[in-house]
Formats: sequence, structure tokens, C-alpha cells
Amino acid sequence: MLDKVKELIGEVNEFQANSPEAVEDFRIKYLGKKGLLNDLFAEFKNVEPASRKEFGQALNTLKNAAQDKVNTLKDNLESADEQKGFYGDLTRPSEPIELGSRHPISIVKNQIIDVFSRIGFTVSEGPEIEDDWHNFTALNLPEYHPARDMQDTFFIEKDPDILLRTHTSSVQVRYMENNEPPIRTISPGRVFRNEDISARAHCIFHQVEGLYIDTDVSFADLKQTLLYFTKEMFGKSKIRLRPSYFPFTEPSAEVDIYWGLETETDYKITKGTGWLEIMGCGMVDPNVLKNANIDPTKYSGYAFGMGIERIAMLLYQIPDIRMFYENDVRFLEQFKTVL
Repeated sequence: MLDKVKELIGEVNEFQANSPEAVEDFRIKYLGKKGLLNDLFAEFKNVEPASRKEFGQALNTLKNAAQDKVNTLKDNLESADEQKGFYGDLTRPSEPIELGSRHPISIVKNQIIDVFSRIGFTVSEGPEIEDDWHNFTALNLPEYHPARDMQDTFFIEKDPDILLRTHTSSVQVRYMENNEPPIRTISPGRVFRNEDISARAHCIFHQVEGLYIDTDVSFADLKQTLLYFTKEMFGKSKIRLRPSYFPFTEPSAEVDIYWGLETETDYKITKGTGWLEIMGCGMVDPNVLKNANIDPTKYSGYAFGMGIERIAMLLYQIPDIRMFYENDVRFLEQFKTVL
């Protein structure tokens, strides 16, 4: 009889259950009114007196082991149910992770940076809240210069010397003040102009401006750089430069690329000419070099600048510049596949 009790203790210790029903069946089998323990306690009177102590101890061990096993299994199953209820069915496949997308302005900006970085241009940045010197005066736009009217400016109230920068040329001035030639840098960033918002214009937009200063820099160097850029960015190999005016460059030019007339959209965006303006450029005015403490008799350079929104509108055929700033998820999701 003692051997049977010891065998039951081993079975109790090894028993496992995956459901409350199995635990209840186990409890009834050992601890129920008609369970094995009741039968064994009833047999206690038939045990020889010399073995009763050892037999009684074994029965108590079996009872305690059975009760502990029931309690442990119940706790484990309840914990599993709580975890399942909190996290859901852990065996189910997970929900697909929604991939975000880069903003088209960020995509185009990164592409422009990548193109120019391959020919040695570094990236420089500066403050969006500027002073008059870096935004205007150092760029050959002294006070009361009529060309200041070309850029409707947001001035900071109570301090007419502080303003929101109207171009990233101010970053170039700061860079020239703190670095000696040769200088080869591009300055991407956000700029602000007090303009009416429409499908083609906004009071906030983004620019990338480039600057190269060294000895014996010529307009031919500028043209070759721009031709390289248009080939890499647009796949277009035909450009033209039209004379223009910018206070900080002399001579100055507007850059057009031949977009073509293959589709109805091409006719629309080029107004039937096939040519499309993409940026302004020119040789850095000697006065700008002087203002940045660079000797214009020793060094020369070129500069160029373009609007990132305009480039993005061309590449992705976006008809309205306001779409960049509305945060419409339907619009942004179209760029998920673009790196």
C-alpha cells in the first residue's frame, strides 16, 4: 500500500494540464469526496501498526502535493488568460506595419544634395531668423537699394534689423566669413517672403543655393556644373542661359532646360516653347567677396539657386504648390515607393 502512495505522489508531481477542465478532473480524482485520497485514508485502519506512521506521512505528502498542484495549475492558466486578454491572441499573425513616406520636398532636396556631393560640394546651414547685413547688405543690397523690393520681406516687429531670411544666400555669406577659399558648398533651407499664396506661389518655400570660389573660376565652369546637374537630375542635356539681373552676381543669367514637347503636359508647363526655367545663376559680384573679407583680385566664383518646390512640381507633375503644405495623407502616400 505504501508503494502505491509513493507511486501516486510521483504521478501528481509529473501531472500537467492545459485547460481548467483537466485541472478539475485531476482535483476530483485525488481530492474529491470519492477521490483516491479518501479511499486511502479509509484503508489507514487496515495498515499494520508499525507502518502507520510512515503511511500517514506519505498520505499527507500526497494530499499536499495534489492540493499544491491544483493551485499552481489554476494560477498558471489564469495568468495565461489575462495575458491573452490584454494582448489579444498571441498566436495570430501580427498586423502589417504601416510604412511612412518621405515628403516630396525632402526627396527632391536629398536628390539635389546627392548630385552636387558627387562633385565635391559640401552642405552648409544657417539661421532662418537673420539680420539685415547677412540677408541684404553683404549681398550688395545696401539700405534703400531698389532691388530690395524684389523680395517682400517679413521683418521682426520692433526690430527692423531682424527678419525672416528671404533666401539661403545669407548662409553663403556666413560660410565665406568663416572659411577661406577654395569654397564649394550648397545651402538648402526654408525661406520666407511676404507673397500671396496661390497655386504657383507661397509665403514659405525651400531653396538650394550653391557657391564655388577659387582662383581662375570662370563662367564656363558654371555652365559645365549646371549642365552636369540637369543631366543627373532631369536626364536633360540641353540648356540655355539667358541674361538676367541679380544684385549679388555679375554677370547674371536664368537657366532654362529643354523639357520637350512630347505630351500635352509638356505644352502646358512650357507654354508651347519646350523650354522651362529652373534656376538663376551668375558670377559672384566682387563687392560680395569684399564684404566677406575675400580678395576679389585673387579669387572669383560662381553662385546659383533654385526652388525645391519648383523642381518637385516638375519631376512629379504636381499642379499646385499648396499641396506640399496641406499634410494630406492621400497625397503623401503616393511617395512611399520613392527613397
